[in-house]
Amino acid sequence: MKAIDLLFQRNMPRWIIFFIDIGICLFSLVLAYLVRFNFSIPKVEIEAFPLVFGLVLGIRALSFFFSKTYQGIVKYTSSKDAQRIFVVISIGSFLYVLINLIFYYFVNHKFPIPFSIIIIDYMATAFLMISLRVMFKALYLELTNPSREKRSVIIFGAGESGIITKRTLDRDAGTKYKVLGFIDDDIKKQGKKLEGTTIYNISKLDELLSENDVSNLIISVQNLSPAKKQQIVDICLNHNTKVLNVPPVTNWINGELSFRQIKKVQIEELLERDQIQLDKENIQKQLSNKTILVTGAAGSIGSEIVRQVIRFNPEKIILLDQAESPLYEMEMELFDKYKQQSYEIVMGDIRNKERMENVFKTFQPEIIFHAAAYKHVPMMENNPSESISTNVSGTKILADLSVQYKVEKFVMVSTDKAVNPTNVMGASKRIAEIYAQSLSKNSATKFITTRFGNVLGSNGSVIPRFRQQIENGGPVTITHPDITRFFMTIPEACQLVLEAGAMGKGGEIFIFDMGESVKIVDLAKKMIKLSGLTLDKDIRIEYIGLRPGEKLFEELLADHENTIPTHHKQILIAKVKEYDFATISTSINELIELFSKQNNKAIVKKMKELVPEFKSNNSVYEELDQKL
Repeated sequence: MKAIDLLFQRNMPRWIIFFIDIGICLFSLVLAYLVRFNFSIPKVEIEAFPLVFGLVLGIRALSFFFSKTYQGIVKYTSSKDAQRIFVVISIGSFLYVLINLIFYYFVNHKFPIPFSIIIIDYMATAFLMISLRVMFKALYLELTNPSREKRSVIIFGAGESGIITKRTLDRDAGTKYKVLGFIDDDIKKQGKKLEGTTIYNISKLDELLSENDVSNLIISVQNLSPAKKQQIVDICLNHNTKVLNVPPVTNWINGELSFRQIKKVQIEELLERDQIQLDKENIQKQLSNKTILVTGAAGSIGSEIVRQVIRFNPEKIILLDQAESPLYEMEMELFDKYKQQSYEIVMGDIRNKERMENVFKTFQPEIIFHAAAYKHVPMMENNPSESISTNVSGTKILADLSVQYKVEKFVMVSTDKAVNPTNVMGASKRIAEIYAQSLSKNSATKFITTRFGNVLGSNGSVIPRFRQQIENGGPVTITHPDITRFFMTIPEACQLVLEAGAMGKGGEIFIFDMGESVKIVDLAKKMIKLSGLTLDKDIRIEYIGLRPGEKLFEELLADHENTIPTHHKQILIAKVKEYDFATISTSINELIELFSKQNNKAIVKKMKELVPEFKSNNSVYEELDQKL
């Protein structure tokens, strides 16, 4: 160990490196003569040795001295060091050629150094000087770098998938990892061995991680419940152990698992809930062989509704959106996965009545899922007129055309921010809810509203934002240390939209069970840990203050509202105040007419008259609440 410490832990003196390089040059020159003359050097060449050796070693020594090739730290040799050595050796060999020419034309018409010797010496010197440095570096890394040692891994799941995972590690990453053990819930397997590796009960996981330096835990179970996954991840994060996931069997390449396919657990997986049980038979009756229009079809919610609906064999799906590139990407996805299905891609703006009327006239939709909306709170707080134009006027245009063209059902996607709104966006969605609900009482079209909170991974949501900040090295910005939000996955939200749409009789506002609210700062901390980083060491959290119109806590029911249960435990019907259609229609028309004046305060004031519970928070419009 002392020899290794002397050799590697201390930088070798430069003069030693210099003389080693000169020694390499001497060896290369002798080797060149031996190779050139087949190990039988003629007497005439031996007599010329003093001159040749003097020239060669002199030029090499001077070139090394002036280029400082000996100053590099050998154990950290880089490609730039190798490149510099190659250039210096090339220049030296070129000088030999130049000296040869000078001697031949101006001295004695002889070449002091045979050209064959110059070539062999050049190749040998360059190869030895570079390769010996690389070999020394490789030896240093092999003997001193702990990352070269095998790291311990635990596999959760001692079934067939667990066996395949272990074999994959042995095959693809055997030089880096060793399987310390399996973890399995099955008590019958506890204490037994699987391919020579012990199987432990999950109760032993904390102990194993405490007593061993485990780099990764790999979850191989395909259908692990979110609660169990959360439990495992929490234990692992307490011991700074990374958690990886084996992908579904359907994603394995040619039916074979590759080590590169095993990825880190994402925060979205920890916020999931148990799979929703849908009344597929009822949904099938509602959607099968129907022409269905999805607005906002290129957005995160609209696109997932399309993916869900298309499985129920509709007659045709019309994908409507004004976002050109995302709509094109959605078209390509359908082309790749659902070539047998009938769908139509329509570029259009829901605010353009003439364009929308042409869509209704051309396709005669029977069911509409209305997901198109502006949803970013700060953006709409600064642009109230756009919020009214899209969320209110756009919805009104679609709703009126639905009545005119005898649409069976109109399912609107709303938001929990419409409850006791504190911002323009939430208030605009509440006004749209009111109009659709009141219109339902006076038409054959069934207007149904679905109301839910934040969806994981949606455009502009907090999780992609945090992930980007973590990748950039931070800081992770949070508006307030106490802020909380409800979350559900995009597929879960869209499944409930379909379920509510199928059960709706018209006029209902369905609210979804969002589970427990999540403290955003806890979410950020867990994402940092899942990334393998340490809070306040590798990355920090920064509080930037509430944004205009933002709440600390979201609600799903407004004051004085209550709910009625449905056959689905995750869907409730909100009992809300009902409005007279004629009265509310007049007021909403007056609000829409204010768009042309582009007076933000006038627009927001009218919104507050329509929605009395709309009280601005952290906004320039708070002064309007004092006047009302």
